[in-house]
Amino acid sequence: MNSKDIANRIVEAILAQKLMPGARLGEQALSMLFDCSRTLVREALMQLTARGIVQVSSRRGWFVVQPSKTEAREAFEARRVIETGLIRSAGAMDKTTLKRLKQHIQQEKTALKQDDVGRRSFLLGDFHVCLAECLGNQLLADTLRDFTARTTLIAMLYQSSHDAVKSCQEHIEIVQALERGDKETAEQLMAQHIGQVQSALQINALPADPLAELRLALAPMSSTSVVGKKATLRSARSASSSTSPSTYLGALL
Repeated sequence: MNSKDIANRIVEAILAQKLMPGARLGEQALSMLFDCSRTLVREALMQLTARGIVQVSSRRGWFVVQPSKTEAREAFEARRVIETGLIRSAGAMDKTTLKRLKQHIQQEKTALKQDDVGRRSFLLGDFHVCLAECLGNQLLADTLRDFTARTTLIAMLYQSSHDAVKSCQEHIEIVQALERGDKETAEQLMAQHIGQVQSALQINALPADPLAELRLALAPMSSTSVVGKKATLRSARSASSSTSPSTYLGALL
């Protein structure tokens, strides 16, 4: 396994919603999981930092990014430009390419009937990468994979309410338009699809406060009753334990 393989596995885990925004990526833990040196892990994390998926702190280590509201808007705008532009400039699609897209959609449908949320999430995001590859631009497909990973993190962070079944149906309609050779309609459908995913974000909702438990513990005694504090503290601990980013690291394998 090389550093590129490690980086790809991390991106796949994000697309499957197994790595959350802000999850810590410890070098030692990853080297044990992938049975490789910390040097290879560090190289992979540096690649992901350059790609905007991971950030590093000199004191705290490596973390999956937590996109801001501005970054969320820019990521969706970038995807809209790339994906509609690809469709607009594409030539006619042959039967082999269309067959690949239809097979991908069939996998989406199968995943929707099952309980594997991770596979469902991965396939719905990977459709856009697959489409870019089918349209003949591997460079933009690689770029789009990173943007799709970022928008997956955004959807988790800002609690997207976009329905997975609806998303799959929109993919079907895009492929049907491409099969008819109607690129104009396919382009419009893609723009609408990305716009609907973006509009489903609760963009004004604040992400969970990582200092909630400590903030509560250090609040002045006069501000709340002792009983109320204990009850709220138990609730904060429960919420913290259920969403702790560290619980997702083992899902990489």
